[in-house]
Amino acid sequence: MNLFNQEALERLAEHEKQWEETTVQKSISRFPERYPDFSTMSGVPIKRLYTPLDLADMDYEQSLGFPGEYPFTRGIHATMHRGRLWTMRMFAGFGSAEETNARFKYLLEQGQTGLSIAFDLPTLYGYDTDDPHAEGEFGICGVACSSLRDMEILLDGLPLDKITTSMTINSPAAIIWAMYIVAAEKRGIPRHKLGGTIQNDILKEYIAQKEFIFPPEPSMRLVTDTIEFGAKEMPKWNPISVSGYHIREAGSTAVQELAFTLSDGFEYVRWALERGLDIDEFAPRISFFFNAHNDFFEEIAKFRAARRIWAREMRETFGAKNPRSWFMRFHTQTSGVSLTAQQPLNNVARVAIQALAAVLGGTQSLHTNSMDEALALPSEAAVTVALRTQQIIAHESGVTNTVDPLGGSYFVEALTNEVERQAYDYFRRIEEIGGVLPAIEQGFFQREIAEASAQFQWEVETKRRIIVGVNEYTMAEEVEIPILKMDEAGYERQVRRLNEVRRTRDNRAVRQRLAELRQAAQRDDVNLMYPIIEAVKEYATLQEMMDVLREVWGEYREPLIV
Repeated sequence: MNLFNQEALERLAEHEKQWEETTVQKSISRFPERYPDFSTMSGVPIKRLYTPLDLADMDYEQSLGFPGEYPFTRGIHATMHRGRLWTMRMFAGFGSAEETNARFKYLLEQGQTGLSIAFDLPTLYGYDTDDPHAEGEFGICGVACSSLRDMEILLDGLPLDKITTSMTINSPAAIIWAMYIVAAEKRGIPRHKLGGTIQNDILKEYIAQKEFIFPPEPSMRLVTDTIEFGAKEMPKWNPISVSGYHIREAGSTAVQELAFTLSDGFEYVRWALERGLDIDEFAPRISFFFNAHNDFFEEIAKFRAARRIWAREMRETFGAKNPRSWFMRFHTQTSGVSLTAQQPLNNVARVAIQALAAVLGGTQSLHTNSMDEALALPSEAAVTVALRTQQIIAHESGVTNTVDPLGGSYFVEALTNEVERQAYDYFRRIEEIGGVLPAIEQGFFQREIAEASAQFQWEVETKRRIIVGVNEYTMAEEVEIPILKMDEAGYERQVRRLNEVRRTRDNRAVRQRLAELRQAAQRDDVNLMYPIIEAVKEYATLQEMMDVLREVWGEYREPLIV
């Protein structure tokens, strides 16, 4: 169903031509435009004005439709935020389990509606706190979690049966998830009642974040094990969050973030199908994680295009029959890389704009970064302002009163279409290389991101792109804000606890469980979640289990990319 009459479009085209030749030229003679051309951060050209002519061929039902109906461009739920606000899920984690547990309780008291756990680098790389590889890294960028005992303290007193929890963990995701499951079950909460998400997106680690451990194939086997386990055992849990966020933080454009993330998502679907899973058995629990950057309308267009592409490919390419398999459910985090150490109070405004784009783009969950994150982990005061930003958008701005309020905007719809078109160009290029894994090995993604990052830096250095407080509107005297200070005794407490765990557990049982894990890893017909859970129950440490897998699979070394 086309929206516009052809005869009316022809009249409009003539009128637009007259407007350009008269009204526009008269205005430009008095007030020249600031740049010879305008574009989004992805380099998509932006016209001076958008009209129905830019949507002349758009079929409303195929391209837009209605909220809660295919192709979900306007949202995956019929009433969206009129019926239920997004989950306000503030990412938190630092120092010891005790400190992070206290921060979670504070955030819940302030109105946060979901947990999001950040782990420190040793945990992300599968090392215990007291390993030499972990020296100097305890709790710096997240909480340390070396054993089930840490997880028990981290979750102490938190209502795991009433809230959902997101955990940002990738290579060791299966083990950390097992710790969460066992900790909950020890409190009497069965696994099938637990809701939440593990990030578990190993492909984006090879592409952007580089926190990989094992080679791609065994890593993908482990991810597929978690998808299978979740489908069978934990119907309320998302076993993977396909993450464009870190691709964007590495320097990609919005279009690259969209295209590379969806390519990764399609690859996980293919591996699960090859495992023999029915697509409607696992696809409804695949979730996504996107970045909300500064280019307000491009970000909204990205979110809308993402939903439409995923729905189309799941239905038409992969043959999913359940409409919930067509849903793209996603969490959004405002852009960390956009925040500046200079004039950090400016970051409050940046985060508000980015959060508003996420809400107007139809996010299901949102983290707002704190003003001080370019300097240190967020202080309690800063994280409160960040949470209040979401609450003001939700309750004071009025943007949640109607569904998809920007739907039908000539500019937004045209930009959504163009972002989608460029994403499909990337899909074709990746397919021509042979798929995601060959593209990783050949450095395709890495080169594309590096080139985009270099282009952005050139724009900043030449002032083609203004960053307020950095390359323009600078101040000689910087504003100082309070910085978080962590418990200096946290490291010693953590190491003492770890040593106590090793001393008091049944070490014979631990050795047996690790041997069973090694045997399972050497086979292709065993889901590793089950032996991992059994090892966790005996308080095997994170590194003990990861070292078993390192011995079986080896460690990955990225090829030189030129």
